[in-house]
Amino acid sequence: MDKFKLLKIFVTVVDQGNFVGAASTLALSPSAVSKAISRLEEELQVQLVFRTTRSITLTESGREYATYARQLIQNLADCENRLQGENQLARGLLRINLPVSYGRQYVVPMLKDFTDQYPDIKLQISFEDGYLDMIEHGIDITIRTGTLEDSSMVARQLSPMDFLVCAAPAYLKQHKKITVDDYPQHPWVRFRFKQSGRLNPVMIKKGKRIEYSDPSHDFIVDDGEAAASLSANGMGLVQLPHFVAKQWIDSGQLTVISPFVRAPKFGVWMIYAKREYVPLKIKVFTEFLEDRIRTSGETPRSTWAEKYA
Repeated sequence: MDKFKLLKIFVTVVDQGNFVGAASTLALSPSAVSKAISRLEEELQVQLVFRTTRSITLTESGREYATYARQLIQNLADCENRLQGENQLARGLLRINLPVSYGRQYVVPMLKDFTDQYPDIKLQISFEDGYLDMIEHGIDITIRTGTLEDSSMVARQLSPMDFLVCAAPAYLKQHKKITVDDYPQHPWVRFRFKQSGRLNPVMIKKGKRIEYSDPSHDFIVDDGEAAASLSANGMGLVQLPHFVAKQWIDSGQLTVISPFVRAPKFGVWMIYAKREYVPLKIKVFTEFLEDRIRTSGETPRSTWAEKYA
């Protein structure tokens, strides 16, 4: 019998004043209750009760031990009730990690509506494009773009990851129509991954196939927004993921010059730790974000970039 169960039996005996009443309350036999108290005394090497045929009387040590045992049991019950309440109510601190561009353009504009709907959930937002250990950093939900590596987490896809080759309208006025065959003759703004140091290849759709090319890289950056800004300023062609390109295209600062390319196995993912009982604050946020992304015209199988087929 574990120590905590012994403590509960002991406190029940104290409350009932005898073994028979405690046995009835706990659905045990009086003999089992008596043996439990004896075992507890043996472990402590301290006498806790004086036994008579009809009742028990606490020793001085027993009275002190009963006070601490009762408080311990109550503290644990209070903690359990609090944790169950937090799991079952949309409340508490929710720590969310976002990729920089996707987070700023897609998620941040939605957060006011979320907090209006769930005022008891407090948000702590961090931004990071690289891999972040969620458990180590205490993150509840993270959104990642690219491919997935950690299968120990729950991953819900928000959308595919589509890429668009763009250039500034002023640049296109100078160079007229640009085809795929012309790519090597133009300056490019290329993206370099911070963690690996490698350049992201330019993807070209050839029928149902995707070919990877390495045109010139006159300008190299490790930030998607910076790449878009350089191209919008006429520095050359750029291939951007759809979530970076969106506001630049919508504002007219960049123009799409070739069909979109869907990167194989790439996507936008919402990730959280596997657990049997997911806190309600996590459930309501994931459902809210999925609904908003879907309302904006993107699903796990499609994005707005498909109009540039």
